[in-house]
Amino acid sequence: MTLTPLGDPLAHDALESLLLAEASVRRRLASDLEREGLSSSGFSVLMVLSSGGGELELRALRARLRTSKANATEVVTTLETRGMVQRFRLPHDRRAASVRLTTQGRELVDRLAPEHTQRVSDAFAVLDEAEKRMLSGICRKLAVDPSAEPAAASL
Repeated sequence: MTLTPLGDPLAHDALESLLLAEASVRRRLASDLEREGLSSSGFSVLMVLSSGGGELELRALRARLRTSKANATEVVTTLETRGMVQRFRLPHDRRAASVRLTTQGRELVDRLAPEHTQRVSDAFAVLDEAEKRMLSGICRKLAVDPSAEPAAASL
């Protein structure tokens, strides 16, 4: 017996396809990171710090990663334990923390980034340029939270 989803069956089919594609791409991209004992979340933190000048406030890091406070804290703690980042309190606001990439963390990013970049290219090589643009646009459209309030207009 096959269950037919309620509502929009095409939307359910799209969701299933999106989740399968996401899992497949993640698996392919994670292989080079797993050899280093690094999660994709940990690598994302290192990459964001690297592209952000090597240091960011934890709240800015969380915003760029679009992750929860608990998740960001857990990943940063793991990276800190491995000597990849340093976390410290800000002198002007002792409640806030900043995260800095260490030399060891920077060396790891510099070593893994080229391989990772090639894996990303390989993972999406089945798509032509127009399809990549379309996929990117569709994903951005899906990423918008319809319940979020619109940003205030600049004065």
